Amino acid sequence: MTSKEAPSLSQAVAAAANGGAENLFGLSDGSRRGRGLPMRTLIALRWLSIIGQATAVLSAYFVMHFPLPLWECLATIGASAVMNIIAMMRARNMRLSLPDGPRTGIHLGFDILQLSVLLALTGGLTNPFCLLLVAPVSVAAASLSIRQALVLGAMAVACVVGLYHWSLPLPWLVHEQLELPGLYRLELGLALMTGMLFISGYTWKVAADAEKLELALATTQDVLQREQRLAAIGGLAAAAAHELGTPLATIQIVAREMLRSAPDGSPAAEDAALILQQAGRCRDILNQLSASPDEGDALYADVALKALLQEVAEPHEGFDLEFDISVQSAGNQPLPRVKRLPEIVHGLSALVENAADFATSKVSLSASVDAGWIAIDIVDDGPGFASDVLPRLGEPYVTTRPQSKARRALAAQLSDSSRQPQPVIAPSQGGMGLGFFIARTLLERTGAKVSIGDAASTEKGQNKGAHVSVRWPRQRLEATTPDDNPMEPDVAV
Repeated sequence: MTSKEAPSLSQAVAAAANGGAENLFGLSDGSRRGRGLPMRTLIALRWLSIIGQATAVLSAYFVMHFPLPLWECLATIGASAVMNIIAMMRARNMRLSLPDGPRTGIHLGFDILQLSVLLALTGGLTNPFCLLLVAPVSVAAASLSIRQALVLGAMAVACVVGLYHWSLPLPWLVHEQLELPGLYRLELGLALMTGMLFISGYTWKVAADAEKLELALATTQDVLQREQRLAAIGGLAAAAAHELGTPLATIQIVAREMLRSAPDGSPAAEDAALILQQAGRCRDILNQLSASPDEGDALYADVALKALLQEVAEPHEGFDLEFDISVQSAGNQPLPRVKRLPEIVHGLSALVENAADFATSKVSLSASVDAGWIAIDIVDDGPGFASDVLPRLGEPYVTTRPQSKARRALAAQLSDSSRQPQPVIAPSQGGMGLGFFIARTLLERTGAKVSIGDAASTEKGQNKGAHVSVRWPRQRLEATTPDDNPMEPDVAV
């Protein structure tokens, strides 16, 4: 069905379609990885579509007595069923259970063409079911890459233009004919295309954000597993030290007997003395590996609160920054020992790394303990949080990190060949916007509450700096054995 009283649909919607494509291209997430859908999902969706189409056509023809081209409609629906049967046969003979982007695009493209042909046989744009064209385009936007989704969107737009220019009349009551004006059909086409562009863009953006969050959480899990493996090494070392104690004692006894029985100054006496000496050295090493937590081994489950702060600050020392570490307790009470969990160590290290990267000359780490809470405040004297980043801080891939001091210090060490060997400063892993997200996720997992803001300025014209506060309920962080030492004095590192 054509119309001469209305302008061409392709001309009327060209600007809108181009604008929608530009919006999609302009999205910051254009590099999202489209993984497609599994073949089983595509087959199940198409069977649902086939059942719905057949029910609608048969009900309109036999119940409502609409003069539909029945056999042509059933042939179109049958083509979709044949396509699904072929897909099922291939799924049995091939391993197609994993998602595949190009295969998903081909199947969704077929669904767009099949639905367009069925609509053309049943009224085109005047058929209320033309809204179903939005479904495959939205699925493509949610599961495919931006390029593949745009190709399918362009195909759907072309089908809408074709339905505007050609379609059979809308089936209606016997002896009656519904003739809609061309302008109204044009508006229907514009509304359908606008809906496809808007819903597809919305779906694509939501899927992109969900994928970013999934990747960020996977990164968090990897970091946590690495920290847990490091902690497990300490337990394995202590167990190995315990198991090796008995055979080592046997070696020492045998070496002493050999030394007694061998003549003085003989090679056998020298060998026995060497064995005894090395066995003693091995025992000293095993004693260090199996040292108790009171001896300060950082791999054990609890440490002093100040030792925890010094541990997270130590990797960032060595360049032009002053670290001020202080610990306070309400009422001059003894400081508690705290649990050294991998989540806490890595989370605080990431926050200190951020502070060191933005600080001008000083980073302050202060801990305060009262009857109900243990709080750690990290303050730097840098520019503070940007106003446009502060509301979104904590989301994945949000960052304004510059090239960090740690990276500059490392570059200076590598370029100065005359400098004496020094401990290499690990470069920052920032720049992806995952540091604060991972830190917050890990710390909140331990029961902490993380709050952010700007530090108060102490001098006129001085940068306010950034202030991050982490607070735990005391029973969540405190170890079972309190520290018997009195409150330690504040120190500056």
